[in-house]
Amino acid sequence: MAVGVLDGKVALVTGASRGIGAVIAAEFAAAGARVAVGARTLEAGTNRLPGTLRETVDGIRATGGEAEAFAADLSVPGDRERLVEQVRERYGEVDILVNNAAVTYFTPVADFTARRFALMFEVQVTAPAHLAQLVIPGMRARGRGWILNISSVAARHPPIPPGPYAGLGGTVYGMCKAALERFSTGLAAELYADGIAVNSLAPTDVVPTPGTLFHGLVTEDGPGTEPPEVMAAAALALCRAPASELTGRVAYSQELLAELAR
Repeated sequence: MAVGVLDGKVALVTGASRGIGAVIAAEFAAAGARVAVGARTLEAGTNRLPGTLRETVDGIRATGGEAEAFAADLSVPGDRERLVEQVRERYGEVDILVNNAAVTYFTPVADFTARRFALMFEVQVTAPAHLAQLVIPGMRARGRGWILNISSVAARHPPIPPGPYAGLGGTVYGMCKAALERFSTGLAAELYADGIAVNSLAPTDVVPTPGTLFHGLVTEDGPGTEPPEVMAAAALALCRAPASELTGRVAYSQELLAELAR
């Protein structure tokens, strides 16, 4: 971690009650940012998965960082607007937006319900776009900003003939992440002249999080996994460099860190 590189910055990290989002929030706070964390799970006992916003904030504060929790359902437009307004009231304009929140179902397309399809697209594509719209004016006014969208290798096109994972129901998830990556590069082009960096970042290998463990995508100590701290380090690298140096990237964590280390 790079101590102090985000001093004076306000970071909003969604989906930060657990997993990658929680670790990114902690990394940014350790680098000096005032961190707002948003998700549905504020307190224990309200979600079947472990991890809460309270725990994320308590962990950050225990190490001397500054953080505040804001409960929000990212599938609801009004909640998204309220989240940004509450962060603005507490800390000021958002300098860094990390869109990490996700709702995911692994179901073959033939069996996918319209409700689940709409919910996944709303949280993983529409919400990042809407949140970006809400924070861009403040970023433009200051001539700087960073928007980071968390993606996945699932965005890549599958081979034909298909491999062993083709029937496991990842098509809609991959579609959402592919849309998010195209949104990232397009928005980066739109905002380049404003000094606002926009990138997408995916883990090179599957990160053992409560979500991936729940869906059986990986085991805690299985081969080919990646610690969430690697994603956090890559996220920090993308959210500290000026837009003139790092923007419009569809980046993968390990490859990005290796590139920047050269």
